[in-house]
Amino acid sequence: MKLNFASVICLSLMVAAPYAYADSLRAYPAPPVPMVYAAHNDTYTVRVRTPGGEWQDLYEYNIRVDWDEPQDASMVYFDFTGTVEVEVQKNNGRFQTVDVLPRAPGVKLTTKGKIISFTLDRPQRFSLQFDDDRLHNLHILAGAPPPPKPAGENVSYYGPGVHAPDDGGKIFRPRSGETIYLEGGAILNGNFDLRGVQDVRIMGRGLIYNSGRAIEIDGSQNITIEDVIVVNDDKEAAARISNIRHSVNVKVNGLTGFTSGKWSDGFGISTSQHVAVDRAYLRTSDDAVVVYAVNDCPICATKTDTAPSSESFDTYDIKVTNSTFWNDVAHAMYVGHFGDNANPRTIHNVTFDNIDVLNLDEDDGPWEGAMAIFSGDSTLIRDISFSNIRVERIEEGKLIHIVAGNSPRYNKAPGRGVENVTLRNITFTGEGMPSASIISGLSVDTAVKGVRIENLTIGGRKVRNPTDGDIKIGPHVEGFEISK
Repeated sequence: MKLNFASVICLSLMVAAPYAYADSLRAYPAPPVPMVYAAHNDTYTVRVRTPGGEWQDLYEYNIRVDWDEPQDASMVYFDFTGTVEVEVQKNNGRFQTVDVLPRAPGVKLTTKGKIISFTLDRPQRFSLQFDDDRLHNLHILAGAPPPPKPAGENVSYYGPGVHAPDDGGKIFRPRSGETIYLEGGAILNGNFDLRGVQDVRIMGRGLIYNSGRAIEIDGSQNITIEDVIVVNDDKEAAARISNIRHSVNVKVNGLTGFTSGKWSDGFGISTSQHVAVDRAYLRTSDDAVVVYAVNDCPICATKTDTAPSSESFDTYDIKVTNSTFWNDVAHAMYVGHFGDNANPRTIHNVTFDNIDVLNLDEDDGPWEGAMAIFSGDSTLIRDISFSNIRVERIEEGKLIHIVAGNSPRYNKAPGRGVENVTLRNITFTGEGMPSASIISGLSVDTAVKGVRIENLTIGGRKVRNPTDGDIKIGPHVEGFEISK
């Protein structure tokens, strides 16, 4: 295992687009002893260079994946501008095939013995699978250099190395108005607690490592999270990436996250408004993104300390865009499920656009769905859009699951229905063993109304009616349309 430190080439032309100026490379330092041994995965050796430059070794992090049967995968990260050359050596055993996911036509692989080489001319995050082994694969996070550390009194800086909260515990508590900057190579052992704060920014290329619930946002406003990486192998239930509750104006840009524990969702967004998640890359052992309408989630392991500030605390204006989701367990995109029967709420104006779903594995029949909506607990769900969605493989589960119902397992009352849902430009390769999609209501008062499917393609074949798409239309469905 080579532990060379990075050389950093900085440019003055940072105002240009990340891939529009000259070649530069940032390969970040490995963790210090003893973590350098404990966190390493020796399945692959990876190195990078600018064209004609000196090779730099990357540190290969071990990441646990798939809560059903936890396995060891790998992750490397670096930042560059211009063009960069990459070599990957598989260290154990021979291989016949190598696949890139998402399927990126710009990544041209060359094989020589046990070494794969390729050139990148733009930042991207993707996975290499050798002989279709998706449980022991290599995730490559090739980013654009993040902005430099801001100046000012309210900036807290964490440089390369391992950091813990000052009080020796597991919780970092930013103050209102504070900016937290994680330099590449920084590793924080603890989670961020953003409760009742405003104007907080967490940014940089550092890692939040084995933190449990990595970023808790509750009762806060004007929160920005940028570029950080979450590696979460915490065995604690609900060791997820971020809960966003009772909050307004939350922006998450360029976050990468891996989870492997029980109920370890990516983003759980509830009773919040004006939330934007953009350019996320998530591999999770529960839902990648779920949008709720509930104060306290029955399966989230912890209860919120912040009560709703108004009688009507609906969830609306939620945008999830330009992202990649890999679900070893549960859903990719899920709206509804839990609600508040004492104060019936509405979830509305939720947008998912330009999303790659690399894998889906949900074996709990009532909840299957890459794109899923479930109205229960007196919740009304309306004005939901899924557009430009590409699904690679469904290991088990459904492509579409839209139900207005009442689950005896989780709900105390039926929902108030689902209205005005658009699914546009949806592509599924057809790979795997999906079960039939379902669109169904429960009663006249708990119905599904106004579902429109425009340009759905499965296995290269355009779907023109429910039968072609293996879509079962249940009772109490009104105004269903599918493009011809």
